[in-house]
Amino acid sequence: MLVTSRPLDEYCTSFGLSRAGLRGLPGPLLDCPGGAAGLAAEARALGCRVVAADPLYAAPPAVLAGLALAGRDAMAARMRSTPQRYPSARHLRHDKYLRSWDRARELFAADRAAHPERYVAAELPRLPFADGTFALTLSSYLLFAYPERFGPDEQLAALLELVRVTDPAGEVRVHPLHDGDGRRCPHLDGLRAALGRHGVASEITVRPAGGLNRRVLRLRAVRRRQGTPGPSGACT
Repeated sequence: MLVTSRPLDEYCTSFGLSRAGLRGLPGPLLDCPGGAAGLAAEARALGCRVVAADPLYAAPPAVLAGLALAGRDAMAARMRSTPQRYPSARHLRHDKYLRSWDRARELFAADRAAHPERYVAAELPRLPFADGTFALTLSSYLLFAYPERFGPDEQLAALLELVRVTDPAGEVRVHPLHDGDGRRCPHLDGLRAALGRHGVASEITVRPAGGLNRRVLRLRAVRRRQGTPGPSGACT
């Protein structure tokens, strides 16, 4: 799996977020998986409380730094080999985009060293957070990007877990909805139907950005699942 170093601007573009909206969140934000992204550091500078979760946080910092650098090099190679799948240079120069990853990776390393408690080693579908902890949960480049790792059952379990740790007044957003070759998830309608049976409302929003259409799956709990406790309202 590619360890990415995406900056706050890319999160805002991908998920339809704004700095003002992040600043006004009534509770903490969860980034799962966090990778080596700059989101936690940059959003915290806005006053937003952020927790990043990723199983790789159990690895020594030097190991994760090496994986993040390898991820950056892999992204550079992909942009050269399949440029049609990325924003054109008219919208964003590729060298500038890669430099934004370099800066995000540096911000991540510094922030994790200064605030290690905000970077939690955890892996879906089991997260060590109380029900309803987060006002907003973001999950990027995982559940639909690697169908060989996450089949329909694993995707459903992971999405339900993300909803569980999110306040019912908040929202889960997942992006992208295609795999590494750009193929859309063929069973997304069935997955959304299964989520509905678990009391989770879903919608897909499509917005143009950088010459591409960004499709985001948005989830919200509409009723308590039978046999599970209600949200605790705990915040980190």
